[in-house]
Amino acid sequence: MDKRVIVLMLMPVSLILTLIARINQGFAEFYALNIYPVLAGTISFFSSKVKFSIGEFLIIALVAALIIYFVYTLVHTFTEKSFQHLKNFFLNAAAFLSIVYLLFVLFCGINYHRHEFTYYSGLEIRESSVEELINLCEILINDANETRTGLSTGSEGTAELYGENYYDTAERAKSAFDKISGEYTVLKGNYPSPKLVTFSKGMSYLDITGIFFPFTFEANVNIDIPPYQVPAVMLHELVHLRGFMREDEANFISYLACVNSGYDDFSYSGTMLALVYAMNSLYYEDYDAYLNLYDRYSPEVRNDLKYSSNYWKNYETKVAEISDRVNDSYLKANNQDDGVKSYGRMVDLLLAYYSGRNGD
Repeated sequence: MDKRVIVLMLMPVSLILTLIARINQGFAEFYALNIYPVLAGTISFFSSKVKFSIGEFLIIALVAALIIYFVYTLVHTFTEKSFQHLKNFFLNAAAFLSIVYLLFVLFCGINYHRHEFTYYSGLEIRESSVEELINLCEILINDANETRTGLSTGSEGTAELYGENYYDTAERAKSAFDKISGEYTVLKGNYPSPKLVTFSKGMSYLDITGIFFPFTFEANVNIDIPPYQVPAVMLHELVHLRGFMREDEANFISYLACVNSGYDDFSYSGTMLALVYAMNSLYYEDYDAYLNLYDRYSPEVRNDLKYSSNYWKNYETKVAEISDRVNDSYLKANNQDDGVKSYGRMVDLLLAYYSGRNGD
C-alpha cells in the first residue's frame, strides 16, 4: 500500500481527537494542563535559541517550495502528456496537510475546547447596564490620560516606548507575563519571549498584528504597527503560547498583564486596547454618551488614536478583507461561534473585572 494513503489516515484521527475535546471538556482540560505544557515547553526551548522567527522562515519557504513544485508538476504533466505527476502532487499535498493538521490539533487545537479563563479567575460574566459600560469607559479614559503623561511623543507624533529597541520590549513582555502568572497560576510556565517578524509590513497588509505559530511554539509580533500597540500584542500572543486560544480571553489577559507590569508604556498599551473595545461598544449602545466621553480624551491620547487610524487606512486592501474572512472562518471552526465578533466579548470580561473590584 502507498505510504501516503496511510498518512492520510491521520486526518480522521485528528478529527476524532477534536470531536472528543469538543464533547468532553474534561479531556481537553487534562490535555491543556498536563500534556500541552510539556510539548510547548520542550519545543519552544529549542525554537527560542535563535532570535528570528522560525515560523516566518518556514511559511516563506513552504510557499516558495509549493510554487516551485506546482510549476514542476505542470511542466512535466504537459511535456510527458501524463497525469501521473498531477496525481502525485495532490496526493503528496493531501498527505502533508494530514500531518500538519494533526500537529495543529495536538499543539493548539485541543486547547480551544478547554475551560475558559473565567473558570480560573472567578470572574462572573453577566448582563451589564449601559451605565456600567459608561463607568468602565470613564475609568479607562482616566487611566489612559494619566498614563500617557509619563510617555514621550516621538518624531512621528505618537507615544514612544521605553527601551532601546523591540528586543528589549519583548524581554519586558516576558517579564510582565511572568509577573501576572504569580496571581493566576494557570498561566505559569517556562516560556520564551515573543519573536519580531522581519516582514511585518506584509502582516499589516493582511490586517494581522500578531500570530501564534503552533508548530514552533513562537509568539510572532508585527513591529511595523504603531509603537504603543506593540506591548499589548506581544502579551496577547504570549497568552496563546500559554495555552489559552480564545481571542477575547487573550485580549483581556493581555490587558491584565500590561496594567500590572510596572511599566507605564505597557500599562498605556493595554489600557488603550481595552479603551478602544469599550468605547466601540458604547458607540453602538449610546452614541451621545460616546461623544461626550470622547471629548475627555487628552490631546495626546487623541493624537495616538488618529495616528493608528491613519496607519491602518494605508492597508485597507482587498487582501486585508480576504484575510479577515479567512480569520473569521478559522475562529468559527475552532469553537468561537461569533467569529471575529468574539473579540468584542472582551468588554464583558472587563465589566466583570471592574464589577468585582468595586464589590458589586
